[in-house]
Amino acid sequence: MQFNRLWTLFVARNREFLRDRAAFGWNFLFPFLIIGGFGLIFGGDRYAEYKVGVFPVETENAVPASLDIPEQFRRTQYIQFVGFKTADEAFDKLKHYRIDFLIKAGPPPYPYWLNNTSPKGYIVEKIFRSSLLPPGQSLPAQKNEISGRQIRYVDWFFPGILTMNMMFSALWGVGYVVVRYRKNGVLKRLKATPLTAFEYLSAQMLSRIFLLMFTLAVVWIGCDLIFSFHVEGSYVDLAVVFFVGSLSLTALGLVIASRGTSEEFATGLLNFIAWPMMFLSEVWFSIEGAPYWVKSFANIFPLTHLLKAVRKIMNDGAGLIDVGPELAVLALMTLAFLAIGAWLFSWNR
Repeated sequence: MQFNRLWTLFVARNREFLRDRAAFGWNFLFPFLIIGGFGLIFGGDRYAEYKVGVFPVETENAVPASLDIPEQFRRTQYIQFVGFKTADEAFDKLKHYRIDFLIKAGPPPYPYWLNNTSPKGYIVEKIFRSSLLPPGQSLPAQKNEISGRQIRYVDWFFPGILTMNMMFSALWGVGYVVVRYRKNGVLKRLKATPLTAFEYLSAQMLSRIFLLMFTLAVVWIGCDLIFSFHVEGSYVDLAVVFFVGSLSLTALGLVIASRGTSEEFATGLLNFIAWPMMFLSEVWFSIEGAPYWVKSFANIFPLTHLLKAVRKIMNDGAGLIDVGPELAVLALMTLAFLAIGAWLFSWNR
């Protein structure tokens, strides 16, 4: 392997990406938009998990204190009360899941409605009925609180967005681009040069890893200035995990790039891999409580192990030894993807 050839291709690929202002800007803008939006929605104290409709009221944004409903229910946290002038309007919103529960304002017995197919409506009904207990009577249960630092939702969500951005950048930045080169005949011209397939694939992989880590650092610093993320573990350990994860995701992109000849087929295949990975790897929500086969299937994705390791370090203060199993799996996946990609790679269409 000639280092000069590899370095020339590495620099050329970086320049091509940096000169593409649309792709370059979107790689930075997309994580900021997602994290900023979810931070505004879930990060404050005013976030409401349930929406309760009340009728008849004069204005939609009526102050809860002015509503003629049970006081204990009105003071319940994480409930947003939405006012409706007429019952027909309120019933339509309830039927289409725009609200979870509906109550008629006025004196007892407080008529209420819910959609029997709404899980949230079932929960709100339990809350509402418990709020009607006589004064001074409490439920036969004991309240306890967990000890230690509480993790904000945005702190749990932030690693998922970072790794998701890395996944899309790795798969499309390598898989789609190389397929486009093959379709346009660029790879066929490179075959006539002294450049070897190993040098070409290595340069593509190193270039993408460099851009991934650079983008990660910029997005992390920018989001941290806004939301002040707390990291329990070491930043060095985090960097190591992100680096190993970027290796694995980029190697997976090389598998797609090894044989594809159609940009449309490559896009479909990349989506077929990326979307299940995004949902089953707990980027957006936890799959705890899902069927055993679902959780087992999620372990075939490198994003699952990368995200587990990042959250252990960031939220639990784990070290590299603690995330050793995840790093080992990512390393094995990287070697397997590289071997498959090198074996299948073709210069021609």
